Amino acid sequence: MGVQNKEYSMNARTFRPVARWVLLAALACGWQVVGAAPVATVARPVQFNRDIRPILSEHCFSCHGPDVQKMKGGLRLDRREEALKPAKSGKKAILPRDAAGSELVHRLLSDDVEELMPPPEAHKPLKPEQKALLQRWIAEGAEYQGHWAYQPIVRPAVLAGSEGEGGIDRLVRARLETLSLKPAPEADRRTLARRLSLDLTGLPATPEWVDAFEADSDPGAYERLVDRLMSTPQYGERMANGWLDLVRFADTVGYHSDNPRNIWPYRDYVIRSFNNNKPFDQFTREQLAGDLLPNALTEARVASGFNRLLLTTEEGGAQEKDYESRYLTDRVRAVGTVWMGQTIGCAQCHDHKFDPITARDFYSMGAFFADVKEAIIGRREDGMLVPTEPQARELARWTTEAQRLKERFEGPHPELEGAFGRWRQERLEALRSDSLWTAAAPTSADSTGGATVTIRDDRSVLIGGKSLDTDSTVVRFASLPERVVGVRVEVLPDKSLPSQGPGRAGNGNFVLTEVVARVVREGAPTREVAFDSVWASHEQTVSADKNPYGKWSAASVIDQDARGTFAGWAILPEAGKPAQLRLRLKEPLSLASGERLEIELQQKHGHGNHTLGCFRIGMATDAAAVVPPTVPVPNADLVERLKVDPAARTPEQSAKLWSEFKAAAPQLADLRTQRAAADKVRADFEATLPRTLITERSEKPRTVRVLPRGNWLIETGEIMEPAIPSQFRPTAPAASDRRLNRLDLANWLVSPENPLTARVVVNRYWRQFFGTGLSKVIDDFGAQGEPPRYPELLDWLAAEFRESGWDVKNLVRLMVTSRTYRQSSSASREFLARDPDNRDLARQGRWRIEAEQVRDSALQVSGLLVPRIGGPSVRPYQPDGYWENLNFPQRGYDASSGGDQYRRGLYTWWQRSYVHPSMLAFDAATREECAAERNRSNIPQQALVLLNDPSYVEAARSFAARILRESSGDDAARLTWAWRQALSRAPQDSEVAALRRLLESQRTAFAKDPKAASKFTQTGKAPTPAGLDPVQWAAWTDVARALLNLHETITRS
Repeated sequence: MGVQNKEYSMNARTFRPVARWVLLAALACGWQVVGAAPVATVARPVQFNRDIRPILSEHCFSCHGPDVQKMKGGLRLDRREEALKPAKSGKKAILPRDAAGSELVHRLLSDDVEELMPPPEAHKPLKPEQKALLQRWIAEGAEYQGHWAYQPIVRPAVLAGSEGEGGIDRLVRARLETLSLKPAPEADRRTLARRLSLDLTGLPATPEWVDAFEADSDPGAYERLVDRLMSTPQYGERMANGWLDLVRFADTVGYHSDNPRNIWPYRDYVIRSFNNNKPFDQFTREQLAGDLLPNALTEARVASGFNRLLLTTEEGGAQEKDYESRYLTDRVRAVGTVWMGQTIGCAQCHDHKFDPITARDFYSMGAFFADVKEAIIGRREDGMLVPTEPQARELARWTTEAQRLKERFEGPHPELEGAFGRWRQERLEALRSDSLWTAAAPTSADSTGGATVTIRDDRSVLIGGKSLDTDSTVVRFASLPERVVGVRVEVLPDKSLPSQGPGRAGNGNFVLTEVVARVVREGAPTREVAFDSVWASHEQTVSADKNPYGKWSAASVIDQDARGTFAGWAILPEAGKPAQLRLRLKEPLSLASGERLEIELQQKHGHGNHTLGCFRIGMATDAAAVVPPTVPVPNADLVERLKVDPAARTPEQSAKLWSEFKAAAPQLADLRTQRAAADKVRADFEATLPRTLITERSEKPRTVRVLPRGNWLIETGEIMEPAIPSQFRPTAPAASDRRLNRLDLANWLVSPENPLTARVVVNRYWRQFFGTGLSKVIDDFGAQGEPPRYPELLDWLAAEFRESGWDVKNLVRLMVTSRTYRQSSSASREFLARDPDNRDLARQGRWRIEAEQVRDSALQVSGLLVPRIGGPSVRPYQPDGYWENLNFPQRGYDASSGGDQYRRGLYTWWQRSYVHPSMLAFDAATREECAAERNRSNIPQQALVLLNDPSYVEAARSFAARILRESSGDDAARLTWAWRQALSRAPQDSEVAALRRLLESQRTAFAKDPKAASKFTQTGKAPTPAGLDPVQWAAWTDVARALLNLHETITRS
């Protein structure tokens, strides 16, 4: 990434002229405006939902709302029957049609700070007009309405309209007429083409098809353009972008380590779903419960990755119960945001203060996700294989070959019956040899290094206590059999040891450097006992270069050299299994009266705690015991099968014996080699295939309790079963003993009984195409949100959406083919001041395009864009050191190469704690939580990104190369061609003149410094076209930078 730092710090000589010309060119871009008709004041009755509920919610509900535990004065104002009751004081807050006699009005108008409501310490005083509105409402009868979002969706009647006027236009026109407003005229075709292209594909319109659209006089030309754009694969990419924000899709787990996880196939599933126009109800079921669908296909299982998109921790010291609670909360909040438009997370600690959602509702919703199988703490699993069709065919080919060899290997081999019999006999002889050994009973044992030594009932010795790099364990025996000819050291695995031992090193290994035996008698000289040969059941073959034996050999324990840095007996990779060392005495040994035998096991390796953890000493008196076995001593399982007479063996016993035999039979060596090779090819190929996290159902769901105040340490709360919020439950639910599951939740979310989902989804798409939702607060349809400015239009669209079979493309087409959508976005200053957010819909909206679209537009105009759909996330250029503090582990950033560097912004690697800086500059979401909408800021950093980010400098130099190679004529003609590429329209004379001055200025500057010109045009990894004059190319690159930085270039209007 050496290219990055240089390009992020463009020199001042280059930057200042470009910035100045960007400003001049932007000022040259004028906007046509239309006047707004004067607004007439229309007297209308007070409506509770429109006028009163927002006041009460903002100023009163925190103390007098749905949270009955926090209710003060015995007064509840969110329900009429409660509001009309006497409060604790005995007075009635509301007396319908008697505002003067209502205690509420008295408190609102009181001069006594002890009586005034809201109290001064709340810092939420009411405005005079709000007080007057409350008085009017009471005087008119204090009628309540059910909260608008919780009412059943009923398709409203639509007045007849003129030809070509759809339901959207009729409902909008009816309201505009009451406001004495006229809709703006239809935008020109160039604007419509650019608007549609940005809205439906996220890419600017090319001049060629803008020209074709302007020349098409057929009445159906606009609708054909809409259908064409919606049929492109780029439509799915554009629609997916908002959904990925909403469900907090990212390539990393978040929290302190923020390590990668496999999840990008979920993103591709979303793209496919929009392109294939998957019904939204099916889209919902697959994501929440794809694993629970009957005969779930791979597509549905990939979709179920939705449940795995939350932040997860890998921190070793994290508390499992803490994060179990966090995951539950995150998932409930996600459902509340994505499908319900509810701030349901506010009920995590107590009943919601503003909406009818209780803490019991919150945790019963969380119980739906208690069956998600996952490790609460630690690395995420690799996930399910999701190969492409060609990959699946290749995998199947190698799987078939591996299976063929497996069946051949595991099948009958009658030609080997004789060999099998000899193999059994050899192991029986080894077993008889092993039976000649007897475990000796130690009288005492200790550690010279101070470790804890325990002699156990089975005569084994367990070492514990402090960790030691070197140690010697001395074991004493007061009595022995007559004429001992051999000593055996069995090293034994034990659950108390690292990796189950038998050593105390982290991997379970040890290094035994010397075995010393001596006979001791009080008052007499110590008599050394010599060994003349040694045999081990297993020896570690990988060793240091200085190891004189070439391996960690048993021979080193009797070579009278206890130094163990490079030599000794060790057993990797067989740690965790029993092993033994057999030592033959040079002379038979018997103990006289008063004598004892001491055996010292020296462990002088000196590194990594490679000392013994568990062992047992045995003795043998039969010389046959110390004859090295020709085959390994059988393990315990094999022993039992070997002892069974062949005629009495069960088929299962015979199969297991044959399996043991075939694993080492020399006659099958070639077949084993072929099988191992096929298995390796298959495994290596499988390791290259994509995987993705999915949801798998646990047979034993976790217990979910109400957590008082959201505190996971308090486990006294009521146990909750899965249930939808009580506000939406049927009054008489059907009796069933079956526990509800995530599929039941998904079915309810898209059922007619749920009034929220259709409205919420429609409102989000309305914002996408008009700039502001019909209800402005996209993610809160509760009391703290905002009632829709066009409630009938919202319900009409919601009914249409649901009754069309949840057809997203039909909904989008309804919106973008409406006359309301096709209006000009131009407006007078007065009109903008009156309705800055375009809530009245008397014009179209205008806004800066999103971060990904900014990148995509530059790549398309430059000719660099690689339009490949789907695949792993990619890494655009990024400043060196940006990930410097990304730890656990530390990691570097390698920018993608080849075509991957020029993929759409949708595919950018999403590192939650370090989102790509150019994306952040244009308000991209971190996706640490669900984001229903992004901010739209206008800050200097955005211009700096467009001028200096290597991606945009490289796009500019590639755009400049296009200008020089694909356009012709004089400078004015080339500038006109370039302008049309970037903005889909011809420039005005003043705009051409401004750019020409910039071009001439930069030509002069670069002619004086040709080295700077050459360096400037080498930015990025894209190939350098041959035959371009560096000075000309650099000058035109600055022109291209100016064009890419224009306000109009990154604005949808």
